[in-house]
Amino acid sequence: MTVRYTLKIMGCLWSIYAWFIFGTCIFGAFIVALLPCGKDRRRRWVSATARSLFAMTGVKTTIRGLEKIPMSQCIVVANHASYLDGIILNALLPPRFAFVIKNEMSKVPIAGFLFRRVGSEFVERFEISGSMRDARRLLKVAESGESLAFFPEGTFLLEPGLNRFRAGAFAAAINSKVPIVPMVIFGSRYILPAKTLMPRHGHIRIEVLNPIEPSNAAFTNSKDLAALTRQRILTILEEPDSLSQIV
Repeated sequence: MTVRYTLKIMGCLWSIYAWFIFGTCIFGAFIVALLPCGKDRRRRWVSATARSLFAMTGVKTTIRGLEKIPMSQCIVVANHASYLDGIILNALLPPRFAFVIKNEMSKVPIAGFLFRRVGSEFVERFEISGSMRDARRLLKVAESGESLAFFPEGTFLLEPGLNRFRAGAFAAAINSKVPIVPMVIFGSRYILPAKTLMPRHGHIRIEVLNPIEPSNAAFTNSKDLAALTRQRILTILEEPDSLSQIV
């Protein structure tokens, strides 16, 4: 038996084990989500479950610059490379954040229910009327004092690279006059890339960048703010600039 074949078998066994742990953690989170214990407690439980998932599978997670996230209301935006990204932010961000998720996820069994029970916001990506309605709703959520976490690319692809940013997160920041906090996720694309069900063992790292404050000149309009945020993420992402157009 060659070394390469042995490593392949070990990788397959680890993938099966990782899915078993994931299923166990999801089941635990689902049970707690059924309880009338309040949104804040449910968020803390989901955050603890996400951290347990990485700990039990031996996936190292590190975050640098956590102290840069304001204690007051803010909006976090991060690059999007894998289905793991939402779990990563749930594990490493304070539980006061509501996640903004593409509407298709609301129809996924169990996952959609869990997202709703922890106060996630679903947004339409394709229908203009739905997108405008969701944008207005997010503005109201931001105005209410809720901190939000966005993946402004909206989705992810198999190929490495940072795609165009949608304007919703930045319009909400401008309207509510709260800082934008750029974050860069490394390693998730390697562990679970698009179009595969076989995760690989790896290391996840998050870099929190300096907040962009409402006093910054880019806060004059959402496209300028999106462009500035995207450029800061690109500076350290170690992936190519897939598109330069901001929508």
